[in-house]
Amino acid sequence: MFNKIICSLFLGVFVFSSCEEVFYEVDISNVSVEILSPTNNVNLSTGVQTFKWNPVDGADMYQIQIATPNFENAIEIVLDSIIIKTSINEEFLVPNNYQWRVKAKNFAYETAFTTSNFSVGY
Repeated sequence: MFNKIICSLFLGVFVFSSCEEVFYEVDISNVSVEILSPTNNVNLSTGVQTFKWNPVDGADMYQIQIATPNFENAIEIVLDSIIIKTSINEEFLVPNNYQWRVKAKNFAYETAFTTSNFSVGY
């Protein structure tokens, strides 16, 4: 009987600690995403645009958004997407002023958005 209690106790501790490790997420809430391109206030030609940023350790996914002319006075949210890569190509941008932002996420935490302005075809 005593051996069964000890075995059950050890099994319970093992299962609990294993679940904790499986569900542990790195707190990335104080990290900033570093934008690589397009950089702030750049003027791009029309065509396919590549949006890139550095990966964040502990992030499982990224949310990218593009608005025109900016998020505060948005006429249109052109893109709002969650992806697992650190870049995305967009080819539907018409000549205009835009603002884009990206944040890193995991299942428990997220960073603040990092924002950059750009224009197409001016």
